[in-house]
Amino acid sequence: MNTASPPAIVIVDAYASARCLAPLFRARGYDCVHVQSTPDIPRNYVRGFRAEDFSANLVHHGDVSETLRSLRAHRPLAIVPGVERAVLLADTLSEQLDLPSNGTALSSARRDKFRMIETVRAAGVPAVEQIHTADLDEVLRWHEKTGGGRVVLKPVSSTGSDGIFFCSDAEAVEAAFRSLHGTTSVLGQENKAVLAQEYLVGDEYIVNTVSRDGTHRVSDIWKMHTLSANGVAELAAGAELLPRRGPEQDALVEHTFQVLDALGIAHGPAHTELKLTPKGPRLVETGARVCGADVHVPVTAALGTSQLDLTVDAWTGPETFLAAAGEDYRIGRHARIVNMVAPRGGMLRSYPRLTELRELDSFHDVLFRTHPGDAVHPSVDDWTFPLRVYLLHEIASTVARDALTTRYLDGDGFYELD
Repeated sequence: MNTASPPAIVIVDAYASARCLAPLFRARGYDCVHVQSTPDIPRNYVRGFRAEDFSANLVHHGDVSETLRSLRAHRPLAIVPGVERAVLLADTLSEQLDLPSNGTALSSARRDKFRMIETVRAAGVPAVEQIHTADLDEVLRWHEKTGGGRVVLKPVSSTGSDGIFFCSDAEAVEAAFRSLHGTTSVLGQENKAVLAQEYLVGDEYIVNTVSRDGTHRVSDIWKMHTLSANGVAELAAGAELLPRRGPEQDALVEHTFQVLDALGIAHGPAHTELKLTPKGPRLVETGARVCGADVHVPVTAALGTSQLDLTVDAWTGPETFLAAAGEDYRIGRHARIVNMVAPRGGMLRSYPRLTELRELDSFHDVLFRTHPGDAVHPSVDDWTFPLRVYLLHEIASTVARDALTTRYLDGDGFYELD
């Protein structure tokens, strides 16, 4: 390669929202190289991947030395993980290339949800009670010992709402265990064991951050909304963007920073999910990558910048990023996200009430996951929402009203199905 060419930003698995990082880096004058962590792109990510944003696509076949040799020719400046499955490889590559890196010492704790919680607990941060086992009887004994109340079962390594079960009794625990054990996660990984955790009472929040040299900056904070539908007790119905400051936000951010430090996340973006319980914040999980669901779309419109922008700043202008790390974001427009919930399946012909949706005062944009001619499935997880609606307005009550109206429009009459 010509040594006069610009240094490259390497993105591992630039799927989902991370597909939007390369254009931002390129706008700053940086070449972008893609590393595909597996020979095949997971089915859920194929449609969104944009190979044209990269000067090269290097497919990792399991030989780190081979991938490193290929990367060195591109003069990498940074290695950025795009999605959950990319974290381990990105840590390895950045460490081996002697680039700013979160390192490999705690890589497994940043991907394995059981180790994540235990690592946080060992650092003195209050954490959820849990067990990780391939033995159904052991799970049932643990459930009985904890009082036999509501618990959560999930894969130890996955993403989104994949394989999450809320169980209120021993029968539900057994059914969830059998549904998970030995199956394959949405990331293509075998669930050799199952993670069971106490159910955390309280509202759920998201704190998105970007770090550089151990200094953390908050890009956006969201309060989650859930509903019960299609047999799912807590389906993610949407979220509302919160101001940076407030009693809840301050407690959540302090806890998040403690978690990031405990997990060794000193560089790059992180997406942290927490519950605010009567005993204080508790970690649900952290992903050492950008937030999904194209949250950057409403965040950019509401704040003028997003986690994606700050990620680019941290890697290409660290001095400027660090100088502004203590600044709070300011809401210019209030924002909400509404996930539309399909009540049944079929072949989609049209969205008959889409015009009514677009005419709402705070309507900003819509992300279609299902188009006319595609199959619609009853919404039961993050991958079966047919579309996601973004609402923004200068007046918070207008957004709140339109969020309720959007939910009212949703249902059988919103979908014309064959």
